[in-house]
Amino acid sequence: MINRAVLMLSYKQSAVDWINEADPYNSPEVTLSSVNEEKTVYLVAHEITETPKELEAWVKLNCEVLFENELYGWYVDETLWPKKRNWTLFKKWFSYECHSVVEDTVGAPILDLGA
Repeated sequence: MINRAVLMLSYKQSAVDWINEADPYNSPEVTLSSVNEEKTVYLVAHEITETPKELEAWVKLNCEVLFENELYGWYVDETLWPKKRNWTLFKKWFSYECHSVVEDTVGAPILDLGA
């Protein structure tokens, strides 16, 4: 087990509507089901999962970064992104779940491959 928890966002229909409307050349249109088949997994500090209130506070504090990461996954052109990326819109577009038990089965160091 490692000292991390896993946070995953699920898209709501409002976000799917934006994905389909933001780019007129998007074909075929994505569906709520298809957009949630593969999720980005965010490793977070294990401590934020101790209470639902602490988890919500962390997600709220970091919602802009999470929001931008998800938007970038769809469109790198930031002019297509919603201008107001706040907690209210985040809650309309995403639900989230967190799992506090993460087991590393590889047995090798965890490397940052994004750098």
